Amino acid sequence: MPAMKFRNPAVVVLVAVALLACPAQAFAGYGHGGSTNGDPKTHTSGESDGKGNISATAGAVVYDLSKNGSGTTAGAVTPATTWTPPACYYAPKFSPDALEAYLKPIWAVDSTGYEWDAQQRDRYVNGKPYKDFNKDKADKGYWWDSYVTKGREGDPGALDCTKPIFWVDTGDAPPADVPQAVTPQILAQLAYNELRVPSTKVTLAPAGGTKVNLPTWAWLDGAEFKPVSVTASVPVLGISATTTATPYSLKIDPGTSDAVTYPASGVCEFRNGSIGEAYAKGKADETPPCGVKYLRSSGDGSYPLKATITWKIHWTGTGTAGGPLDDGTFGATQDVVVQEIQSVNR
Repeated sequence: MPAMKFRNPAVVVLVAVALLACPAQAFAGYGHGGSTNGDPKTHTSGESDGKGNISATAGAVVYDLSKNGSGTTAGAVTPATTWTPPACYYAPKFSPDALEAYLKPIWAVDSTGYEWDAQQRDRYVNGKPYKDFNKDKADKGYWWDSYVTKGREGDPGALDCTKPIFWVDTGDAPPADVPQAVTPQILAQLAYNELRVPSTKVTLAPAGGTKVNLPTWAWLDGAEFKPVSVTASVPVLGISATTTATPYSLKIDPGTSDAVTYPASGVCEFRNGSIGEAYAKGKADETPPCGVKYLRSSGDGSYPLKATITWKIHWTGTGTAGGPLDDGTFGATQDVVVQEIQSVNR
């Protein structure tokens, strides 16, 4: 099957566009999805060329991950509010021949019952409202069905997309009573779900441990914290959206109430591409722009300092300027040993 490729040294994203030339084929995910029996599923696949390049597709949606965060320590952002990307959505899935190939074996085994099978035959074959799987319109549109967003398979919301498979002519909008039908805005939300950002382990000075009442400087390497983005598209519809996360601030939680933070709020903002300031010799008596001072020893253990970055997230898409999405956060915890300052009395 021919494919369109997006390349960079890290990622290759394959766009399955062969359906336009070969309508008898189903979309990526055919045979692994479908909501005709009230049990929507999703199918995600990837490919590699053996050199570390990967592709990412999920049903009809293709993700370009070439500008996403990567590495073993990268992680998904968590919305700062209760908002979540959609658990399910509708998008093109079948050509007429592919829908026939999908449904007829189900009807043949009679596992869903005569009444349901008869209703399905009426709907897709007998003209109530579709006739012969719309084969006379094979090059004029697609059958749409539900998909479940990756990682949301066990979410109750994944069962919300229960509309039977429906037809949409090329160039037409999906039915108005299908709010989860894929649009650039929904693609932006799905791309949000794919964002990966760097670990938030901060550099501390003194390194390896600090002292009671000694200001500890904290900073992040600005070179590692740049905007990341994911583009989600549905090639057969010609729509796409790019969701971008930009680092905004770092919140430090010392891991104990016996501490003070710099600034007092514990929130250090990005300035000139970095957070905080690297400690330099001669600054021991200065107040760090970002850091912490412990007021009590950690004894034989350590304090779990947690550093959480807030990412501002916005999107742009086909035919629209887009707008903001909910902030996302990603944090990591590191152990800090705090010792008493030893003094000698004479």
